[in-house]
Amino acid sequence: MLSYARGEQLPILEKTIDQALRDTVAGHADREALVVRHQNVRLTYGELDARVEQTARGLAGLGLRPQDRVGVWATNCVEWVLLQLGCARAGVVLVNVNPAYRSHELAYVLRKSRMKAIFLREKDARADYRAILEEARAKQAVALEHVVYLDHESWGRMLANGKDFSADAIAPDDVTNIQYTSGTTGAPKGVLLTHRNLVNNGWFLSLGLKITEQDRICVPVPLYHCFGCVIGTMVATVTGAAMILPAAQFDARATLEAIHAEQVTALYGVPTMFIAELEHPEFSRFDLTSLRTGIMAGAPCPIEVMKRVADQMHCPEMTIAYGQTESSPAITLSKVDDSLELRVSTVGCALPNTEVKIVAPGSGETLPAGEQGELCTRGYLVMKGYDEEPEATRKAVDPEGWLHTGDLATMQPNGYYRITGRAKEMIIRGGENIYPREIEEFLYTNPKIADVYVVGLPDVKLGETVLAWIRLKAGETTTEEEIREFCRGKIAHFKIPQYIRLVDSFPMTVTGKIQKFRIREQEIQARGLEAAAKVETA
Repeated sequence: MLSYARGEQLPILEKTIDQALRDTVAGHADREALVVRHQNVRLTYGELDARVEQTARGLAGLGLRPQDRVGVWATNCVEWVLLQLGCARAGVVLVNVNPAYRSHELAYVLRKSRMKAIFLREKDARADYRAILEEARAKQAVALEHVVYLDHESWGRMLANGKDFSADAIAPDDVTNIQYTSGTTGAPKGVLLTHRNLVNNGWFLSLGLKITEQDRICVPVPLYHCFGCVIGTMVATVTGAAMILPAAQFDARATLEAIHAEQVTALYGVPTMFIAELEHPEFSRFDLTSLRTGIMAGAPCPIEVMKRVADQMHCPEMTIAYGQTESSPAITLSKVDDSLELRVSTVGCALPNTEVKIVAPGSGETLPAGEQGELCTRGYLVMKGYDEEPEATRKAVDPEGWLHTGDLATMQPNGYYRITGRAKEMIIRGGENIYPREIEEFLYTNPKIADVYVVGLPDVKLGETVLAWIRLKAGETTTEEEIREFCRGKIAHFKIPQYIRLVDSFPMTVTGKIQKFRIREQEIQARGLEAAAKVETA
């Protein structure tokens, strides 16, 4: 049997995002649509529709036309959602800008995206965004014509000066969104996503989670990331479920409070968020029994954490999704009625209308089931391409339409997938191939360990050797030798970390993706391994 599977064949929704929203408004106008707790905002679908119309008219009043590009550089807020849906209604392309960007990165995205307008706050506790923008604009000439501050009269002025617009020509295959890959390696690339990409990914995820208009979805993940603006906004928009934003950026207590107060039925997050919630000192104070389902995604999901979420957070139908920005984003999803063992040990099976195969890196030959190779996907979900980067697009999407993810995986005979690592993260120690994910999963079984990440460090003799960064659970203590002793006899000697560092936190992107290259850089410097790092390998 070959490592190839195709999800259930269902009708594709040939709708724009705005058509999907209007259909939901028609059926559920009086149902709660959006709750933004930190701004004390509650909107029904009818009220949301009126605010979206006002926002779309405001964009037209700025002189923006279909396929013009507009950037949103902000943390989670009601205006983010209004701009996402307002841009879709007016045919304007939304450009997601990471709130963590500073002047160098912002200048890059301003130039690369050719956005004509940007929406932002003047400042918050983390940054003075106005000053950063001015610095970025001073670095190079950009096409920016309008700067609108969400916490300033310029937002109200834009809404007050709205104009009529025509959206007749907007089609499902039009680009509606540009999301920049997170930049954990190399310069970010702008992923071009269409209405068809996003509406259908939201729809098929909602079917997998059995989401209806009765559900209340808590979205603590950032809206600028595909997890927030597709798995968050789109799943709610196509079903009539309510979307609850607990805070401007992730806050474990605010998330627990939102679940308790809003009777949340579905919870999203990356593993680090779930770990922070489980370990919050006030965890036991909150009633989480309304929870039914949710998605853990965005980074490798530790099996032990998944078990604790199902048990201690009373979330029996918690699922794991796997994907990437280039696939809109979700490729696979667990089924809510899969056994817990199956849900915690795999990333699920192919979503509807999605083909998945595992190929041999290099030859591209489809491998037998059970053999490790690169995961590829094909279908409606594949991006239109990278913005103005034809060569990068050709490398990512082959002539037959397969998106090459760069992730290593295996397919079980039952069509379920296991992600075993990034092709680039594989450690080669003295000729032995070592996959960090395998060691991480083992170390998570240590009852003292809360979080762990494994990377390779350069070694003159062996080529590379294993390093583990470990964060302990509150109140626990250990030593490097105790950790190694825990490994001895249970995993191969060459997989036991040569280097161990006990840490309080990890370098990560705002979406919770761990930046392993930064761990590697810090350790090379701290351990004086610069010479070993310069040794060239084939």
